[in-house]
Amino acid sequence: MALDPKDQHHYDGARRAAMEALAARSPVPARVGNVLVGSASWTDPTLVKSGLFYPKGSGSAEKRLRYYASQFPMVEVDASYYALPTPDQARAWVARTPDDFVFDIKAYAAITGHPIELRALPRDLKADVPAKLAHRRRAHPKELGRALVDACHARFIDALEPLRRAGKLGAVLLQFPPWLQATRGGVRWVVGCRERLGDLPLAVEFRHRSWVDPSRWQRVRDMLADNGMSYVAVDTPGGFDTALPAVAEVTRPELALVRFHGRNRATWEGGAQTAAERFDHLYDEGELTTWVEPIRRLSDRAEQVHVIFNNCTYDAAQLSGYGIAALLSEAAGAPIT
Repeated sequence: MALDPKDQHHYDGARRAAMEALAARSPVPARVGNVLVGSASWTDPTLVKSGLFYPKGSGSAEKRLRYYASQFPMVEVDASYYALPTPDQARAWVARTPDDFVFDIKAYAAITGHPIELRALPRDLKADVPAKLAHRRRAHPKELGRALVDACHARFIDALEPLRRAGKLGAVLLQFPPWLQATRGGVRWVVGCRERLGDLPLAVEFRHRSWVDPSRWQRVRDMLADNGMSYVAVDTPGGFDTALPAVAEVTRPELALVRFHGRNRATWEGGAQTAAERFDHLYDEGELTTWVEPIRRLSDRAEQVHVIFNNCTYDAAQLSGYGIAALLSEAAGAPIT
């Protein structure tokens, strides 16, 4: 399929050829011991339309998920951030994937304190939106009232039950907004998520570097450990308060996570119309190699490690995922440094 000329830099030339060669060395599915590799979406429009990943004949949602699950052992569901998932969706995901496949689910926006899309609310919950917000496209959880926000939490928890029963729920990703800083109020919000979400397996990604400031990191780490929350390590462009440094830590022995957001400095804090534009980056072998030993150390201390690529532009996430799996597989016989 022909690509738009402005996108050629992703998919032609030496960089792509080198990544394709690296990807060809990956185990399939992309699992290395207790390290599961996947992407933050299997339905990104640029991926589906490109013809670069899915084979011909994968025109339905079911066929795409079945094919994806033949290539990767886990996936992160990001659509659940924008709209509440349903039990029927979760049952379909269970039916279309192998028994050992795992889903990480991104928490609904209201849970992490982000504004929500009012038009995406279930019909019956829309009736409870305060009249003063009727003309608005988005609203902050504090504007919605406690009863409606509680109802969103209950719907979210209920929707994940089919995944839990099937043993396919890896983690609920709490990606907090950049305005949530490491203050007493910020800590109360994080701990409050544990209280509101019960015993769901929670993973926390911060978007403000105050949380990993050396002067308070040990207290933050202890707070996560005490509340049974996995810390999410990140790969980002760097140089921004919202782009955290690479801190790979195990705060919950059952699961550690690393999320790769790409290294596109130009779009990290503006200039992008879509998520695909913001995280527009195809990793190369050198960039991935820097993560091999940190991931191996995580795998030595946690029962399972999820490595998730959020650079979901065309097949950049899938190529990058194959790439890190190849490098981890080839390093598997060497001592962990």
